[in-house]
Order: sequence, then structure tokens, then C-alpha cells
Amino acid sequence: MILLLKMVLAHLIGDFVLQPAVWVNEKERLSLHSPKFYLHLLIHFSCMVIITWDVQYVPGIALITVIHGIIDYLKIIYQKNRPRIAFFLDQFLHLITLVLFVYFYDPNGLAGFKWNNTFLPVLVGLVWLTTPCSIVIKTIISFWSLQIQFKSTDIETKSLQNAGKIIGVLERLLVFAFILTNHWEAVGFLITAKSVFRFSDLKIAQDRKLTEYILIGTLLSFGLAIIAAIITKQIMVWINA
Repeated sequence: MILLLKMVLAHLIGDFVLQPAVWVNEKERLSLHSPKFYLHLLIHFSCMVIITWDVQYVPGIALITVIHGIIDYLKIIYQKNRPRIAFFLDQFLHLITLVLFVYFYDPNGLAGFKWNNTFLPVLVGLVWLTTPCSIVIKTIISFWSLQIQFKSTDIETKSLQNAGKIIGVLERLLVFAFILTNHWEAVGFLITAKSVFRFSDLKIAQDRKLTEYILIGTLLSFGLAIIAAIITKQIMVWINA
């Protein structure tokens, strides 16, 4: 289990945190002709090697890197018509690859929870709730984004750069921390506080579609944070059993 957590952590860092949006756009435009395509694979390989820190895994990690590149290439081709499906299928295939890697090197590793350190599952949860979670939410709600028409006369459109993304990350991290420390009441307080701050903007906009759009994003953000915290707590229980 520990090896799988390390591999998932490396994937989250390499595939999301250390892959800027401009790299993704260039890869989608130039495919295999993009230098960022190969730089991404190098970073992904390096993250897995550094986090696992065991020379016996290097051949398997090299194979995973090649498979990762093939999956990314197929995603670039397929996502032209179905970007959301391509995104989730891409991540699912990456996860399957990591599971098979762990099973090959340690067949009992997927069921072995005998480890007295809970730092790693918490770290995986924290990383997941930052950039990876933001991208997942953005991918899901992109289905409705084209239906929203913002009018500058109805609502003030000026805001801090990336403020929405940062707020989302912070709220998820807070929810994660509250649940891990068994303070569920604080989660309700946080939802209420955000609703109060959003109410005035939505009232000014008088746009039902915009209200529903923001509500979907907010509930997804809180929901994913709650699920991540519950799963992390369960893994911690298994590890210390």
C-alpha cells in the first residue's frame, strides 16, 4: 500500500502540479512534435524515482513512463471530440498502470497496511486537493461554461488573478483538515461563510444559470474534499490496524 501511495503522489505532482496549462496547450497543438511532451515525461519519471528512492524500481518506472507517454498521445487524439471523457479515461488508465506496477513488484503490497506512519496518506490527500482537484472540477463544469454569458453591466467582472482557484484550494484544504481532526461542524460553518460572501454577487447578477454554475462548482469542491478526507482517514485506520 505504501508503494502505491508513493506512486500516486508522484503521479499527482508530475501530471498536475508540475505541468503548467501552457504545456498542456502546446502538447494538444503539436502532439509528439512538442518538446514539452518529452519534458513532461522526464519530470514524471524523475518524480517517481525520487519519491520511491529504490533502484530496483527504475526499470518498472521507465516502462511506466513510456506507457504514460502512449496514453497521453492517445488522449490528445481522442479528446478532440470528447475532452471530458478523454480526461477521465486518461487518468483511469494511468491509475491502472500504477496498480499493475505495484502488483508486479509487491503482490502483497496492495493489501499490506502494516505501517505506523500516517504522513504519506495525508500528503497524498493534500496534493490531490490542490491543482489535480481544480483541474477535475474545471473539466466537469466545462460542460456548462459555454451556457453562461457574463454581462459587465450586471456584475463586476474585475477580480484578483487566479483568486477563484486559490479560494477553491484553500477551502478544500480547510475541509480536509477539519474532517481529519473530527470537526465536522466547522465544515458547515465554512459552507455558510462562503454562501454569504457569494450571495451579494449572485443577487446583483440576477442570472439563474450563473447561480447554478457557481453552486455546482462549490458543491463539487466541498464534496471532493470530504470524500478525500474520509478515504484518508480510512487508510490511516488500515495502516495502524
